[in-house]
Amino acid sequence: MNSDIAEVLNLPPVNQVGFVVKDLKKALALYEPLFGTFVEMDAPDMEWEYRGRPETSSLKIAFANSGDVEIELIEWVSGETPHKEFLEAGREGMHHLRFVVDNVEEKVREAEAVGYRQIWYKRFGEGLAASYLEREGDPLVLEFFENRQG
Repeated sequence: MNSDIAEVLNLPPVNQVGFVVKDLKKALALYEPLFGTFVEMDAPDMEWEYRGRPETSSLKIAFANSGDVEIELIEWVSGETPHKEFLEAGREGMHHLRFVVDNVEEKVREAEAVGYRQIWYKRFGEGLAASYLEREGDPLVLEFFENRQG
């Protein structure tokens, strides 16, 4: 497809750049001098839909900002996730771009029409959901994030 994907999907500016790292503490030592102090959190035993099936996973996450863009560092801990796949493929570094959307499921349908497929999904509650999408031949994952809770 030769169309401008951002235009076809009517995507807003990137809201977050996500990095998958092997060791969060080492990554913080590298990136805090660049982005400032990160806020760390554990995300243990979270249930997601992963490639069409339920999966429980645990991650360690840290957040900082560069202007209006959030920088997210993710260390995989357990479970099947896109982050584990990324590491198993021998990668570390930039993993995904996040876009804030009004309705995750609607935006996923639009993205699927232009060659993306949903690989990770969770609806946390009314107005709060996240989805990762991939497309053939592209290692960069898109994240759609719905947050109408504030």
